[in-house]
Amino acid sequence: MKKQIIIALCAMALQASTTMAQKPNDHNFEVAKQLDILNHVYKNLDLLYVDTLNPKTTVGTAINAMLRSLDPYTEYYAQEDTKNLRQMLTGKYAGIGAIVRKHQKLDRVVIDEPYENMPAAEAGLKKGDIILSIDDSMMTSKEVGYVSSHLRGEPGTTFLLKAMRPSTGKLMNFKITRRNIKMPEMPYYGVKDGVGYILLNQFTEGCAKEVRRAFVDLKKQGATSLIFDLRGNGGGSEQEAVDILNIWLPKGLKVVENRGKIRQANKEYQTRIEPVDTLMPMVVLVNGETASASEISSGALQDLDRAIILGTRTYGKGLVQIPIDLPYNTNMKVTTSKYYIPSGRCIQAYNYKRGAGYQEHIPDSLTKVFYTRNGREVRDGGGIMPDVELKGDTIPNIAFYLSASGQDSTEVMFDYVVDYIAKHPTIAAASEFHISDADWQDFNLPTIL
Repeated sequence: MKKQIIIALCAMALQASTTMAQKPNDHNFEVAKQLDILNHVYKNLDLLYVDTLNPKTTVGTAINAMLRSLDPYTEYYAQEDTKNLRQMLTGKYAGIGAIVRKHQKLDRVVIDEPYENMPAAEAGLKKGDIILSIDDSMMTSKEVGYVSSHLRGEPGTTFLLKAMRPSTGKLMNFKITRRNIKMPEMPYYGVKDGVGYILLNQFTEGCAKEVRRAFVDLKKQGATSLIFDLRGNGGGSEQEAVDILNIWLPKGLKVVENRGKIRQANKEYQTRIEPVDTLMPMVVLVNGETASASEISSGALQDLDRAIILGTRTYGKGLVQIPIDLPYNTNMKVTTSKYYIPSGRCIQAYNYKRGAGYQEHIPDSLTKVFYTRNGREVRDGGGIMPDVELKGDTIPNIAFYLSASGQDSTEVMFDYVVDYIAKHPTIAAASEFHISDADWQDFNLPTIL
């Protein structure tokens, strides 16, 4: 009897090991099979299709379609697009230092915001200037991406930009030299009545040092509490988020953990240096556009009871991507893991498992309860729920009238600002600037009428 049992157990073990061995082999065979099919499909198309194929376009479409079946964050960057990935990671690019936008009513690309002390502003470009041509290339019928790509280039290269200023109707030529530009990730910080304020737009390379420097300066100016504004911050570098948390959390504390399919994707992030201040009262402002690294920051501060989170529920991106170099100077960004904040929860709010274009928000009824360091209840699966929910103001009457009249409120405001700049070459400092009754009437009456 014992002998039979031993033989049966050995047989079961052998069957299990054979099954385990077959699974990866089956997977590898299926991968090779499907790639072989794809290769034959393309070869036959290239040989037989009535028109000559553009391999870059055809294969690029196939790659992008494949990645779209996974999640929105796994992306392929062709050789000419790799600069977009670098800008995303570093916040740096070579160009003129201005935001451009499409003016729908004019059907033209215009200068939206020339940044101070950067090539566009130094050359004399102003908000509202209509871009007509760049060197010998006409821009009058082009989209924003096309115009933007022509404004960028190698640092030190010079080009001629032709524009029309709508306030005067004058055609103007600007000779502009591109240079390395770094977008301001922290547009403002300041203190009033002992309350410090830091606005952070993105988690790009080096931003933690800037935030740390700003916070130290706020303390010197007498700040005794802090508002950390992450509204509209779509995230960025996970390490920068950890280093920012280190400003207010003790050294050696685990603040986020990545868990993926392969061992190399698993990683714990701990604070690495001594903090600046672990006691100052803090409020973190969030909204529905607070995502990724912003949610790591706000979620860790909530889980560790270091700050009060105020605003509306955050976006819910709990996935981590890494950049990968591919042949021929191409790249891809791949989702390799989910991140878990100190309470142990993952705040990923969307399920992408059912194929291309499918997106399902995890219902609150399926979320699980976790606890902060002091025992407060928090939940996973739906972004960061603020400790104090503060919804945005209701739509003002003027915006309702604009909508009812069929006008785009942002475009109306844009046109008004362009006109105001033309009439007021200089204005008072922000702390002293006020809109007069005449200014209000000048805006209000034409808008409503």
